Amino acid sequence: MKIVVLGSPGVGKGTYTQDLVKIYNLVHISSGDLFRTNIKNNTELGMKAKEFIDKGELVPDEITIGMVKDKLAEISGQGFILDGFPRTVPQAEALTEVTDLDLVINFKADEEVIVARLSGRILCRKCGHIYHKINLPTKVEGICDLDSGEIYQRDDDKPEAVRKRLGDYFAQAAPLIAFYQEKNLLKEITVNEDYGQHKEVIQARIKEVLDQI
Repeated sequence: MKIVVLGSPGVGKGTYTQDLVKIYNLVHISSGDLFRTNIKNNTELGMKAKEFIDKGELVPDEITIGMVKDKLAEISGQGFILDGFPRTVPQAEALTEVTDLDLVINFKADEEVIVARLSGRILCRKCGHIYHKINLPTKVEGICDLDSGEIYQRDDDKPEAVRKRLGDYFAQAAPLIAFYQEKNLLKEITVNEDYGQHKEVIQARIKEVLDQI
């Protein structure tokens, strides 16, 4: 199987992707990992990417696409999941010249569910340990269980900031989703439930989609 996974921040895409990799014996290709590996190994593409990253600029599509192309050639004949690529229609169009896809999964959850997940994150100012207001609260409100440090919330985890991040994501993702819908490759899976309590339910939902291909 050759799969692309999409999903907004807080939807749990990383967790579901890990499940798919294990259950179906697929190669996980993460755009972030590709950058780190190429830079670490001082490849030609890695060095080009580093020049842009060091200047705080976006890495051009042709460099990212080159890394993906090299990785797909390396794992030729194996099934894979692409995570974090493509992000734009031009990248998706370039990918069609490199490989065919069997499926694009778009993991979805209601906006308020995602806001509750992300805006619930709190952490210790002293040791950095992460808690969640609902799912993993401290024993004593406002105090870290480990070192009694002050518990606080980062500005980018506050509800208004989370909604801004989601808005930016959906604006960027909409053309890409439409692109794959037109190619009849897109399947949407709604995951409003808490994964820890409903793991089997969500996995069954994903399996149902994959069984169709």
